Amino acid sequence: MTARQTITGRDPATGITLAVGIEDGRIADITRPSEPAEAYIASGLVDLQVNGFGGIDLNTGTVTAQTVIALCERMALEGVTTFLPTIITASEPSILAALAAIAEARRIDPLAAHMIVGIHVEGPSISPVDGPRGAHPLEHVRAPSLAEFERWQAACNGLVSMVTLSPEYPEAIAYIAELTRRGVHIAIGHTAASPEQIHAAAQAGAVLSTHLGNGAAASLPRHPNFIWAQLADDRLSATFIADGHHLPADTFKVMLRAKSLARSVLVSDTVALAGLPPGIYEQQVGGRVEVTAEGRVGIAGTPYLAGAGLPLNANVAIAIDLAGLSLAEGLRLATVNPGRFARDRGLMQVGQPADLITFDWQPGARRLALREVWVAGQRKSA
Repeated sequence: MTARQTITGRDPATGITLAVGIEDGRIADITRPSEPAEAYIASGLVDLQVNGFGGIDLNTGTVTAQTVIALCERMALEGVTTFLPTIITASEPSILAALAAIAEARRIDPLAAHMIVGIHVEGPSISPVDGPRGAHPLEHVRAPSLAEFERWQAACNGLVSMVTLSPEYPEAIAYIAELTRRGVHIAIGHTAASPEQIHAAAQAGAVLSTHLGNGAAASLPRHPNFIWAQLADDRLSATFIADGHHLPADTFKVMLRAKSLARSVLVSDTVALAGLPPGIYEQQVGGRVEVTAEGRVGIAGTPYLAGAGLPLNANVAIAIDLAGLSLAEGLRLATVNPGRFARDRGLMQVGQPADLITFDWQPGARRLALREVWVAGQRKSA
């Protein structure tokens, strides 16, 4: 039995001061004290797509449990209290090793066990076509295999909870249907699929579009194309990288309108260089990469992106600015909405885990100014 704590802050939707009581790592009650609070209070952020951050990389092929634990600590400092470690297209041994390391991190570390509620495997069954394939290595792109998926789950005790793929493979529809039956969330991404294949995937059980508008060819037919098809299909929610670099403001705003706030989710999709000081970095894969003061991660000397460089708290603030959202609407896209795909995390309600953030924010800000973060009732320095 742990000592009771009380955290106060303003409700982002109403401005009313709330006092959140915490007992045994969960929210025990929420009251309205008469004393005003300076900071806002909200549920901790939920990120469905984290490849790395602050020099920590999940996709080196040599990830260890300590790597994963260090990433959890780093994510908590950014206000993320639940996330899906994301493993991208690689050889099967490399994927299996990463999955096993994540499972071991959860076994030995309580913070990792709480924060990591599943694993997102992005690939390897994505489009082999240049453009939609993005930075995923062509030599490891391959058709979906239920036998391989079962080996993934064996390596990580069934933690794979989301798979991003392209439905352009003949095996894709049966694979989607079977993984859906097993409770895995299927997302469409890095695709060159036809609209018919997109709709067939949704009919089979696909529920998400991964970073819609990115991982796509530079030039597409006006219509039909796979972006229109995903925007039009109401069975698909969509994730967006709202960092000011991946999607122009007009594009992001229109996509939000098409999917509705109820079916829209923000993800960071951060890579290892995210959160590092501005400068030129030499990468074993990708060559010379530049990190700017604005958090853009790009191939040096080119207009091409080399990943995402801003944490989810920045994406929330930038999304608000890009699309003219309220603070409460922006937070919804990074808490309740992604929480539907992460064991219903992201809810500030009695009985839920005490995953909370307090922060300051002003219109036009480029990130939430975090004050304090709690993960399962344990305070982390913001």
